[in-house]
Amino acid sequence: MKRRLLCAVVAAAALGACGFRLRGSGDFAFRTLYANVSTRSALGNELKRHLLGTGRIDLVADAQQQMQADVVLDILSESRERVVVGLNASGQVRELQLRLKLRFRLRSPAGQEWIEPVELQQQRDLSFTETAALSKEIEEDMMFRDMQTDLVQQIMRRLAAARPPAGR
Repeated sequence: MKRRLLCAVVAAAALGACGFRLRGSGDFAFRTLYANVSTRSALGNELKRHLLGTGRIDLVADAQQQMQADVVLDILSESRERVVVGLNASGQVRELQLRLKLRFRLRSPAGQEWIEPVELQQQRDLSFTETAALSKEIEEDMMFRDMQTDLVQQIMRRLAAARPPAGR
């Protein structure tokens, strides 16, 4: 029993010494944010949930009150693509590539850019079989949700790193 306790203490000390730290919510340079995203966007809704989940950011919901927000997050474009990348000898689809692209920027209500327009993208390969079309459709939806979560986490890290432009 003492040996297990000793091993646990040594492992914890080793992880602490190497700089390991759980990823928490970042410190944001702003307190209020207006997110200019479509209400029909699954990615936008997940992003809003993550922003509210930090407990450090207040979301301004009304577009007419965006001037009271510290910053405005503009989602410039969002696209999902399903591209055929492989066919068999009889011309049937065998492999697909799923792509999710997002362009956004962060600015002050007055127009000063905190983060210039940037494009993020994720892609996944998906094998395809006609005999399992329904299960492949479900797998495709799961892959898009996974890519969406990855993009939201990338945006959250970029927002945490954003600082006001010089001269503000």
